Amino acid sequence: MTTTTPSPPTPASSPKAGAPAAPSARVATRRPRHPYRAALATARGRTGLVLVALVVAAGLLAPLLAGHGPTDQSGQSLAGLGTPGHPLGTDDLGRDLLARLLYGIRADLGIIAVAVPLGAALGALAALLAATHPAADTVVQRAFDLVLAFPGLILALAVTAVLGPGPLPVVLVIALAEIPAFGRLLRTGILVQREREYVTAARVGGTSRGRILARHILPNAADPLVVQIAVSLTVAVFIEGAMSFLGVGVRPPQPTLGAVLSQSMPYLAQAPHFAAGPLVTVTVLVLGLSLIAEALNRETRR
Repeated sequence: MTTTTPSPPTPASSPKAGAPAAPSARVATRRPRHPYRAALATARGRTGLVLVALVVAAGLLAPLLAGHGPTDQSGQSLAGLGTPGHPLGTDDLGRDLLARLLYGIRADLGIIAVAVPLGAALGALAALLAATHPAADTVVQRAFDLVLAFPGLILALAVTAVLGPGPLPVVLVIALAEIPAFGRLLRTGILVQREREYVTAARVGGTSRGRILARHILPNAADPLVVQIAVSLTVAVFIEGAMSFLGVGVRPPQPTLGAVLSQSMPYLAQAPHFAAGPLVTVTVLVLGLSLIAEALNRETRR
């Protein structure tokens, strides 16, 4: 009687040496994309980045794109679109509107680039102070309530009455208006993360409070602040425009988007193109920042 020995497994049952891994294996070992990168890779994020990049590039390249200085005057007053040497026309004093628009973008970007990070830093410091002791938390919360009790316009007028018009009062008004938003967001995040199990484990393991706060709590509580920065940039554009529109912002003849728009009001019927530049620019910038904020908010909430 003959006996048969079991045959070895066929090569198809085991992967060949040097063969590429299966797609499922590659997907399993791939590192997850960071939520910020994922947000900016969405259709909303990409569109917002493009819109903001266009406005920022126009402001940074103002000396190259503008054929005139923002305060140079010509003999052509309220010239229309397409005037030779003045593609967007001129204002009531004969100044080139394209130059004033581009330099106005640059001035606005400089103001909000300083004011919003300043407000975020002060708000974060206030939140950290509130996290140290219940009494400090009460003082900080009442300070936030005091700032929020002032309408933005009243706050702007009060600061301008003390310091006078100029870029510095605009920066301070924007920073003061944004401190409560950043402070309360970070304070809430700290309170939530304090109760998580990993914080309790670190505390039981003998880790100091400062180390727990710096290495565990803050990195996990900071996501809402990134979204708030995008939102605050949008608010800052409106605050600067409103202050310049009312004449309590940057002093003329230095151009800003709000100042150019304010100057165009008496001539809307005669020269509607006068106001078109700043209106379109503000719309594009705010739309781009809003799309970025929405994309970040969706991804960080997943």
